[in-house]
Amino acid sequence: MTAIHDRGLAFDLATLDRRRALTLLGGAGLTALAACGTPPAPSASDSAAAPTAAACRDAIPEETGGPYPGDGSNGPNVLTQSGIVRSDIRTSFGTGSRTAEGVPLTITLTVLDTASGCAPLAGAAVYLWHCDIDGKYSMYSPGLTGENYLRGVQEADAEGVVTFTSIFPAAYSGRWPHVHFEVYPSLAEATRAGTRTTTTQLALPVDVCKTVYGTAGYVQSVRNLAGTSLNTDTVFGDGHDEQLATVTGDVTGGYTATLDVPV
Repeated sequence: MTAIHDRGLAFDLATLDRRRALTLLGGAGLTALAACGTPPAPSASDSAAAPTAAACRDAIPEETGGPYPGDGSNGPNVLTQSGIVRSDIRTSFGTGSRTAEGVPLTITLTVLDTASGCAPLAGAAVYLWHCDIDGKYSMYSPGLTGENYLRGVQEADAEGVVTFTSIFPAAYSGRWPHVHFEVYPSLAEATRAGTRTTTTQLALPVDVCKTVYGTAGYVQSVRNLAGTSLNTDTVFGDGHDEQLATVTGDVTGGYTATLDVPV
């Protein structure tokens, strides 16, 4: 199964972020910056605000939602269905009945507001989805069009945190193991499939992937993982530092993936 990620020059320009811009500018951009001279030393009042400013990085890179978003932009829409707001996304809801198998994975995202010095963005909503142990997507893959597991929406708490209980996704041909998610300004906006703040993806670290794929059920992922890398992946190849999750745990007790999401 090959995902469609290339949306052409217009999409690339529309989603060009600071990291990609600096890469494209290269030496010319650095020369221009150098010509501006050395900035003045910060005042005492500037220094007081420095820790907050230093801790707040650029917004997480915008990425494609891929061909299986389930948000109404490419076929079916799960966001307006009753039951989509949930933390445990392993089992289908509504008329679906299947439960996803695999190594347990808890996904914890902290949504931060770059316009407010990366303060927690309480009340934002995250719609998250990913493939199953076979590299298939509910709502789209053959035999799974009537299922909607591994999809869910959560509202960020006062600390900007959302948590999903899931399983470790497979590696399928042509892509590095990943998790898709969209950030919305509010739960109401998410559950009407309204205007998104950002669409992006989370990458999983290679050492954990290799360990998980050594367990039962992930046999095909061993081969698929060997055929790609973070540096050659169609999404993460231009830089993945801001999207690479920190993962802790083990195959017996399950893993936890955490990522800060500045928007």
